[in-house]
Amino acid sequence: MALTKEEIKNNYPLPSYNYRVLIDGTSIAFSQVSGLNMTFETTTYKESPVDGGAPGPVTMRMPAQHSDVTVTMQKGIVRGKSAPLYDWINGTQLNMVEKKDVSIELCDENGAAVFVWKVINAFPTGLEAPTFDASSNDASIQSLTLMADRVTMEEI
Repeated sequence: MALTKEEIKNNYPLPSYNYRVLIDGTSIAFSQVSGLNMTFETTTYKESPVDGGAPGPVTMRMPAQHSDVTVTMQKGIVRGKSAPLYDWINGTQLNMVEKKDVSIELCDENGAAVFVWKVINAFPTGLEAPTFDASSNDASIQSLTLMADRVTMEEI
């Protein structure tokens, strides 16, 4: 039995190549985004057993603080399009940094956002130049590394 378009739309995963990156509301093209991880450190708590309980300490593990968020984004170097990223990292100084919110929107076949990952209070910690190789015909790709307070995800 053939599936309808609606069944395919609702039951198949969205392709990962159809996304949009917004930095402080401005759309910037990136070829790859990674590190959108939501993880917690853990803490271990031990206490003595309660009356009649098993011998030895009772061990409990609980989530603690958010782990550090490090997001890496790669993009091709295009004339006149890389200045905002250079300006952002060049403005970073000791205890003085412009933190920005970054949104990564996973889009459907019509370009409408379906899921949004929000990177909160991000700031650049590194901008890596492309590898230069005279025997290669690859595009020049730069890599921007961000540190952030946290990542959230929501379905629209």
